[in-house]
This record gives sequence, structure tokens and C-alpha cells, in this order.
Amino acid sequence: MSRPSAYLDHAATTPMLPEAIEAMTEQLGRVGNASSLHAAGRQVRRVVEEARETIADALGARPSEVVFTSGGTEADNLAVKGLYWARAPRARLLISSIEHHATLDPAHWLADGQGARVELLEVDELGRVHPDTLRAAIEADPGGVAMVSVMWANNEVGTVQPVHALAAVAHEHGIPFHSDAVQAVGQLPVSFADSGADALTVTGHKIGGPMGVGALLLARGLTPVSVQHGGGQERDVRSGTLDAPAIAGLAAAVRVAVKEQEEQGRRLTTLRDELIQRVRQAVPGVVLNGDPVDRLPGNAHFSFPGCEGDALLMLLDAKGVECSTGSACSAGVAQPSHVLLAMGAEAAAARGSLRFTLGHTSTRDDVDRLIEVLPAVVERARRAGLS
Repeated sequence: MSRPSAYLDHAATTPMLPEAIEAMTEQLGRVGNASSLHAAGRQVRRVVEEARETIADALGARPSEVVFTSGGTEADNLAVKGLYWARAPRARLLISSIEHHATLDPAHWLADGQGARVELLEVDELGRVHPDTLRAAIEADPGGVAMVSVMWANNEVGTVQPVHALAAVAHEHGIPFHSDAVQAVGQLPVSFADSGADALTVTGHKIGGPMGVGALLLARGLTPVSVQHGGGQERDVRSGTLDAPAIAGLAAAVRVAVKEQEEQGRRLTTLRDELIQRVRQAVPGVVLNGDPVDRLPGNAHFSFPGCEGDALLMLLDAKGVECSTGSACSAGVAQPSHVLLAMGAEAAAARGSLRFTLGHTSTRDDVDRLIEVLPAVVERARRAGLS
């Protein structure tokens, strides 16, 4: 299948790095279960443990702190549910109002049937949680807080959170702090040890690795209750046969993405700023969402007044430009983005948004193609909205 004219959806999935493909392919033909004691099993176990060491080294963690999962969603579920159950009877879950649904939905599930009290932390108009906001929420009842979860960088608008400061506030009261760093790894410097976080989510397909594999970094002494049970793999925290080929691909992607992060960050920031400038010139009145400076290098998120985001997306797709809307679609009905609503946007603006995200394969040609077709697409979408 040929690559689209412009792929601007790296925040959803970025193409696999050659190093990750090579590492994964090398393991696909090998037989063996990492839990088996015979020679084939020990060989696979060696692959897994070397991958664990690679990831730990790249992300400032100890190998024993790396717990493999099937991806970011499972890691977030394990952090939220597992820490809530582990710290019973504490019932308060302090979650930022702009979290990914992989964090929000488990929290609300706990509230629906497990006695949790979900309290959403407010953000400012740029999408940032302030440490004083977290401190005030905790101090309302410090002994009742089970855990805090604030993502490292927002997946929609790209705003980067003050993770270290937020973790420090949580630790003032001995409360574990989790951060979903799925979007941050490979675009920002990420060190588990330096961040102060007690649990950190990473996944493969956002950084040039395979889909269906990720990890939850867990600080020593922190043991969430298992979400799934079986063979007792991964510190008895996450049972299940380990996918050695995918884990090898994940480790290769983490290694390369972190090694090249600084250079890629500079390149993507320059390209992103050009994209933002040219979109503003091409579509007067467009609104940039999120922090204009302290944002992910590859993220540009806009609201287009008078347009529906879904209509824009499909019209751009027909022109060979692939991106994402700022709204979630449920049962065929477009819903306003909960992220933009939490930032104070009106529902119409929240529905009329698009996210353009860059990655390791992005070039100026992608930006050129977008600008070539965008004005006509916006005009057509506005006419459709008036009809």
C-alpha cells in the first residue's frame, strides 16, 4: 500500500522504525516461551530481559521497574485500577480533566461499581494542571486519596505538564503519582527517576515500534493489585505469555527514539512552527489550541470556526492528507472534545478542530500538501455547515 500524500497523524500511530522492524523480525521465527526452562525458553527469556534493560537504560529506570503490557491502554488500566485497589479504603482518584480515555474510563468504571470518587483536576486555557490546583484538591482530604494521574503531554493539544512539580505535591502527602507518557517519549526528554513519578506509561506504536506492546514503569516498593491473573509473569503484576518479538521491537524503538530525541525535537519544532504559520496564513481566523511554546514538538492543533472537524477530516482525506479530529465520535455522532471543553472552549469550537502531528518520517512536502488543499477544504466545509 502506497504512503498517502501527507501523513499528519503520528500522534495516533507513527510508522515503524527500520531498527524496530529488524529486531522484531529476527525473533518471529524462533520458538520458545520466556517462562519455559528449556534451552529455547531460556533464549527467549534472554531476549526479553535484554529488552527490559535497554528500555530501563533509555528511560532512566531500573530493569526491575519495567513491567511489559499489551500497550498504553493496559498500562493505564493497571496503574489506575491496581493502585486504587492496593490503597483501599482510600477512595479519591485525582485525575486531570484532559486525560486520555485510557485513564479516564478506568477511573469512572471504578466509580460506577467499586466505590471510587473521581475528582477531575481543572486545567487552564492552555490545558495545563497547576501544582496549586493539585495541592488544593489533595488538602481537602489527604488521607482519602488513592492516587493521582496527570499525563506528561496531552495527546490532543500537545501541552506539556509540569510533571516533576505535580509529583512532588503528591509526595508531600505520600500519594502515588502516575503519568501517561505515551506522547512524550521520543519527543521530550523523559527520565523516570528524575520525574518523581511512581508509575509511567509508555507504548510502542507512538515511537516507531510495533502495535500491541508497551510497558508500565513501576517504582520499587509500589505493587498495584493485578488486573489480570494467570501465570504470575512480570512481578506477579501482569500475568500473560510475553510477546518476545514485539518486546524486542519496542526496545529497539525506545532506544532509537530516545537517542535521536534531541535532534528530532529540533527538526520537528522547526517544521511544526512552519506548519502553524502557514495554516494561519492560509486560513485567517483559525485558532491554535494548547500552549504556543511549551508543547510537543510535533503537535499543531487548530479550531476552524464555522467547520465541523469530521467534515474537514474526510475532505482532507479525500485529498490525500491524513490527520485527526479534536473530537471523539460515538455511535456515529460527533461529540465535542472533552479536552477543549475542559480548557474553556465552546462546544462548536471543540467540534470544529483538527490535530496535525509530525514524526520521524515527516518532511516539508507533507506541509506543502496540506497547505495546497486546506483553503478549499475549509471553504467547502463551511458551505456544508451553512446548508
